[in-house]
Amino acid sequence: MVKNGKPVFYDPPAVLGARNTLKASLVKYRPDKPYSAGVRLIVKWLFPKGRHQNGEYRTTKPDTDNLQKLLKDCMTQTGFWKDDALVASEIVEKFWADIPGIWIRIEPLEEGTL
Repeated sequence: MVKNGKPVFYDPPAVLGARNTLKASLVKYRPDKPYSAGVRLIVKWLFPKGRHQNGEYRTTKPDTDNLQKLLKDCMTQTGFWKDDALVASEIVEKFWADIPGIWIRIEPLEEGTL
């Protein structure tokens, strides 16, 4: 729907729950001052391994782009940066792991580097 001239998206209850859990986990790691220049975001999504080997790539759903969108939205809402458009470089991987979780690293980008 559109509210006050801006699109508003509906989150199913499961997504809303994941969003709230993620924000609650992220808030304690936010920087003292939000990033205001370009950054590289490196993320490793670590899923419970079940019958897979620890460190084996996960090549099934969810898609990395969907995971990243939710994460970056939550990081914006919890004050990591002024706008997730500042993320100019991303490295994203999904693995099966003994210890599940999300490993996140943010690196400031230097001007003029490729």
